[in-house]
Amino acid sequence: MSKKIAVVAIGGNSLIKDKTHQTVRDQYIAAKETCDHVVSMIKDGWEIAIGHGNGPQVGFILRRSELAAHELHEVPLDACGADTQGAIGYALQQNLYNEFRLYGINKSAVTVVTQVEVAADDPAFKNPTKPIGSFMDEAEAKRRQEKEGWSVVEDAGRGWRRVVASPMPIRIVEEASIKHLIEAGFVVICTGGGGIPVVADKEGMLQGVAAVIDKDYAAALLANGIGANMFIISTAVEKVALNYGKPNQTWLDHMTLAQAKAYLAEGCHFAKGSMAPKIKAVINFLEGGGEEALITNPENIEQALVGKTGTRITQA
Repeated sequence: MSKKIAVVAIGGNSLIKDKTHQTVRDQYIAAKETCDHVVSMIKDGWEIAIGHGNGPQVGFILRRSELAAHELHEVPLDACGADTQGAIGYALQQNLYNEFRLYGINKSAVTVVTQVEVAADDPAFKNPTKPIGSFMDEAEAKRRQEKEGWSVVEDAGRGWRRVVASPMPIRIVEEASIKHLIEAGFVVICTGGGGIPVVADKEGMLQGVAAVIDKDYAAALLANGIGANMFIISTAVEKVALNYGKPNQTWLDHMTLAQAKAYLAEGCHFAKGSMAPKIKAVINFLEGGGEEALITNPENIEQALVGKTGTRITQA
């Protein structure tokens, strides 16, 4: 019997319940909840890779870096990604270790610091749109623009911010290693924050770049690469809705690939900064040969897997 393989993509915000629970300890406790659901899947026979977001955590590192800039070097964005992959991976890894001991499961979890290649000529680099870091006054923003080559924008009267590109992922550099680990029975935590963005020169040598990759796009690419049967996006809502937040909102139990593409093309159902990228990631996974995908919130993953809730997206 062949293995059932799932990639589970969890949001960085899922580790932070609210503004009063942002500490490292708070995030560790929140990570335990995610691990509970992963362990339930493992009990049901799934082999799992976990991808995760890191937006808030990178923001914290950048802010600390800014505050300490008078004394210490600032941390580049790609290194922030690597730092958060390690820290969030540690929280998930330790929680999984403890859960495995508690339930007598013969499993181990490992974290792979993951580089994700993007194209140096991706159009996103000519039009950076992803805000990062703290607000600045205009003088500081222009100084950074001139001295460090930052792209900066004024944000609705609230101040100026740095913006970076959000290019599409084209290759998971450590994909083969991740696949071998999955085949060996490990739970693999990887592609954190969409992966550390890198570009290749003409000799194929890699270099980190200041960019942010959508974590769901990267997780979908990984899912195709390792031959996953199921792609799960764990998010803030139990199901996907058409016309979300409007009087004619309609919850969806199921979509086909063709329906998902049609709804996305209509442009009115899924918000660009939240659900639209998730639907696009699912489309990428299914068009890449994936079998089915689920979108639901963490507490309903087990129920969604048996068809009792969540939104399931299939080939037909």
